[in-house]
Amino acid sequence: MENLPLDQVGTEQARETWDDQPRRESSLYERDFYQWVQQTAAALKAKAFDQVDWANVIEEIESVGRSERRELKSHLIVLLEHVLKLQYWTSERASNERGWRNTVIEQRRQIQLLLDDSLSLRPLLDDLYADAYRQAREDLILKAQLPEAAIPHGQPYTLAEALDSKTLLA
Repeated sequence: MENLPLDQVGTEQARETWDDQPRRESSLYERDFYQWVQQTAAALKAKAFDQVDWANVIEEIESVGRSERRELKSHLIVLLEHVLKLQYWTSERASNERGWRNTVIEQRRQIQLLLDDSLSLRPLLDDLYADAYRQAREDLILKAQLPEAAIPHGQPYTLAEALDSKTLLA
């Protein structure tokens, strides 16, 4: 399709230009994702590999992997933010400590569940930890309006300590 100047978009000339273009059929993947999943699963079960939309299958599998990684990092950020709250947001600790402690416990559980389901995520923890700490630190500084120097730039505890159910709940 030819590109139109912005002042022609929505005009009769634009509609004529569009109408001259061949219509592109959208794929089932684009029209009805759920139906695409059902048909793809059926084709795979039947070993009808020639009926599988391989490009989109590959895209979806890669997306699931990215999603698992992103979920692990998100849980790490929330965990670290609440550990930092317990340690450094002293003005709010008395009224919020219980909730923060519960969040730490829950995030540790969620991380463990993810790792139990996908053992290959475990080696990613070291790579994710430094960035998760940085983001948790930045979030807490903004939320608590603490000075930059109030929370260390470098991680004050190891990954093992952050994940250990018996530590960092002071």
